[in-house]
Amino acid sequence: MVRPRTAWAVPFLAASFAAAQTPAAPKSAFGYADFSQQAKWDAAFMKVPSAKLAGEHLKTLTAEPHWASSPEDYKTALYVEQKFKAAGLETTIVPYRVWLNKPVKIEITAFDAAGNKLMSGPSREHVDPKAYGGDPFQDDPRILPAFNGSSASGDVTADVVYANYGTLADFKKLDELGVSVKGKIVIVRYGANFRGVKAYIAQQYGAAGVLIYSDPADDGYAKGDMYPRGPYRPASGVQRGSVQFLPIHSGDPTTPGIASTLDLPDSKRELDRTKMNQPAIPTNPLSYQDASPILEALDGPETPREWQGDLPFTYHLGGTGAVKVHMLLQQDYQLRTIWDVIGKIPGTDGGDASVLAGNHRDAWVYGAVDPNSGTAAMLETVHGLGDLLKQGWKPKRTIIFASWDAEEEGLIGSTEWVEDNEAMLRHTVVYFNTDVGVSGPSFDSSAVPSLKQFVREVTKEVSSPKGGSVYEQWKKDQAEGASRRNNARPSEADTDVRIGTLGSGSDYTPFFQHVGVPSTDIGSDGPYGVYHSAFDNYNWFIKFADPTFVYEQQQARVFGLEVLHMADADVLPYDYKLYGHEVVGYVDAAQKRAIEAKMQVDFSALTTAAHRFAAAGDTIHNTQAKLSSIGEQSNYAPLNTALRDAETALLSDAGLPKRPWYRHTIYAPGEFTGYAAVVIPGVNEGIDAVDAARTQEQIAALTAALNHASAILEDAAK
Repeated sequence: MVRPRTAWAVPFLAASFAAAQTPAAPKSAFGYADFSQQAKWDAAFMKVPSAKLAGEHLKTLTAEPHWASSPEDYKTALYVEQKFKAAGLETTIVPYRVWLNKPVKIEITAFDAAGNKLMSGPSREHVDPKAYGGDPFQDDPRILPAFNGSSASGDVTADVVYANYGTLADFKKLDELGVSVKGKIVIVRYGANFRGVKAYIAQQYGAAGVLIYSDPADDGYAKGDMYPRGPYRPASGVQRGSVQFLPIHSGDPTTPGIASTLDLPDSKRELDRTKMNQPAIPTNPLSYQDASPILEALDGPETPREWQGDLPFTYHLGGTGAVKVHMLLQQDYQLRTIWDVIGKIPGTDGGDASVLAGNHRDAWVYGAVDPNSGTAAMLETVHGLGDLLKQGWKPKRTIIFASWDAEEEGLIGSTEWVEDNEAMLRHTVVYFNTDVGVSGPSFDSSAVPSLKQFVREVTKEVSSPKGGSVYEQWKKDQAEGASRRNNARPSEADTDVRIGTLGSGSDYTPFFQHVGVPSTDIGSDGPYGVYHSAFDNYNWFIKFADPTFVYEQQQARVFGLEVLHMADADVLPYDYKLYGHEVVGYVDAAQKRAIEAKMQVDFSALTTAAHRFAAAGDTIHNTQAKLSSIGEQSNYAPLNTALRDAETALLSDAGLPKRPWYRHTIYAPGEFTGYAAVVIPGVNEGIDAVDAARTQEQIAALTAALNHASAILEDAAK
């Protein structure tokens, strides 16, 4: 589900890279009293992950469409289980019974005012089999019709209105222009926000249905050559995806806050659809091949110029009766079984601290990039750690690897597991995520601020296929403007390689924003135009993403070093110094916004708390840096406990207004963005709503959380 990256201007072509130079092994690392032994284990580990084996994993995992809960999906679970066990992990398949829809009938038909048929679809995804090698996977009868997970069934005929990207600002603009969407079918293009938010807003404005299409301006021919000649979306390509109201909560719609175990009785489930985090109106994706006749026939005023896409005609707002669309969607909703695969390497420290690393396995169709490039890399990480086990290595902290299921439908497999294991997760020191492991050669990451420097340090140790270290190439890519992942913007407090902010759209969400486990997300990006389509398959991958699988190998190494370093560090290498200074910046920015909005709210206590948190972060960072003065290893435990507890202290028991499942006071997906993060969300969304009482209440909640975290760090630094 990970959100699509901003597409590149120039396709990545396979090339002969300069021989990679192995970066010099570091002599020290933050969190280690003596890094010398760890450096030896790092070197031994990095010899193991194999580009060739990663390619074999990917080919096997993507041989068939494997939508969550399908027999083919279960086959991929068995494959991952086999590889985990072969590496020596204690492995179990953990099933859950969750609410999923499967399309029975999807019919979209458009007519002009005279009743002439303009289009009937959705058309099958297909490219010319004789052009540029065609596509060997497109005719598999197991490919499901293009549909949206969480869509309602419906039989609706209505006028059509074009609403650009379907953002809140776009719907407000339609109001200003005097165009109502009430009772109409809204057609919007992918991009700018999460697709579920498009349906969420459209429903609030009274729309009868939603069609979401991929405009060539965003990932089609306007960006470069279309597949199979190039990496961009062909005319028939459709972006599937969930329209669950993810900003309300992730996971099984029937069980927010509790695990959907096989034995959970239906009496414990919410089976009233009107109370679920799903739209009540039908929603379906379209290719631009199918959307084009609808958009071209719309009349009414021309759209604002910034709403114009790249189809070869002028876009109009519609809503005048010139076009009617009939949406007939029959969804088969059932409680279906999904399968998480969990592998464990027990730690030696005798405590209950653990390190978690995961990737989802299910796909809308084949999922070569999203997500199985990440699965292939994770399996080679596991292969490397298995080899270390044979050499006598044992981690201090328990390591858990997870292959999640039903992520695409709403982060379901990971969320149910989190809700099933919440007590254990209070002692989990980190969750490392990868999703789209490789779509091209540009490494990038998002992380909680306390782990940003940790990610940078790990990447300095791993070779890039282009030469030098991953960190050096990452820095070069950013300097050249190639990388655009997850809101990665520099800040005054953070002027190194930019690392993004965790919003939502992948499996870190329940770990970080629901139960407060510090998290990171990594990927290697490129010109990925076939997101969530049937063309995201092995053929596309070996042509445009990573023909020799050397970036798969790179990602396996980075992922593995993240795990190794966090499992074996003497003192947990969190950086609350950076965290604190970022929070001060967030609070200052929010206060300026409130002043501009002429809101009567008092930030004084919050400003004091933010500066206290920053000062506590500075002090604890100095303590961590002086490991030799802490004493014997047995004395590290209290400090590590405090460092971990400080993140949990940033949770609010009450959660965010209107969406209490999200409990983190510093980061959450925006109610009206879905993927992109909103910082200090309670406060900033109160300002967005120009609601002084709500804003003041959230200022108080954030102040309490920061003071709680500060007290923990201050006590530990004494």
